[in-house]
Amino acid sequence: MIIALFIYSFFFEKINAAGIPTHFISADIKNTTMTVKPAKLFGYGVEVILRYRAVGSFLKRYGRYCKEGEPLDGYVEVTLKDDDRNDPLITDEALEMLEIMTKEEYKVLVGLTRKVGAIVKASMAEKGLELYDIKFEFGRVGEDGHVALIDEISGGNMRAFKGSEYIQPLKLELLMLE
Repeated sequence: MIIALFIYSFFFEKINAAGIPTHFISADIKNTTMTVKPAKLFGYGVEVILRYRAVGSFLKRYGRYCKEGEPLDGYVEVTLKDDDRNDPLITDEALEMLEIMTKEEYKVLVGLTRKVGAIVKASMAEKGLELYDIKFEFGRVGEDGHVALIDEISGGNMRAFKGSEYIQPLKLELLMLE
C-alpha cells in the first residue's frame, strides 16, 4: 500500500505542478492517507487509454493492420467502464449523444491525456523504462465541473518495458522508487 501511495503521490504532484487539473490535493505516506477533491464521473465512468505502442487490446483489434510493438504516437482511446459489455470503445459523438460528456469536454480530455502521458513517459524514461500504454480516468471536479484527472496512476494501469522485457506492475513500482 505504501509503495502504491508513493507512486500515486509522485505522479500527481508532478502533474499538479505542471498545472494540469486533478482531484489530488495531498498524500501522507507515513499514515497511508490522501486527500482528494470530490469528483463526479462521466456517466458510470470512462477509461482513457493512451497508447504509444501496438500491444494489448489494440493489437487484438487491429493486428491485421499493424505489428506488435509498432509505434502509435500517443493514440487516445476512450471506453465506457462496463464490465458486462467488455468496456466498449466509444466515440466523441456517441458520448455527446448519450449525454455522458460534450464534444468540448472530450477534446479537453484527449489533450489532458497526452499532457499527463508525456509526464509519466518522461519520468519512466529517466529510469530506463519505456511506457507502451497507460489507462487514466477523468471526471468533473470543482463547482464549475471542469475536466480533471481522477482515480490513480500505478503500475497496475500501465504497461512498461525495459528493453524487450515486460515489467510486472509491482516490479515497475519498485523500479520507480530507485
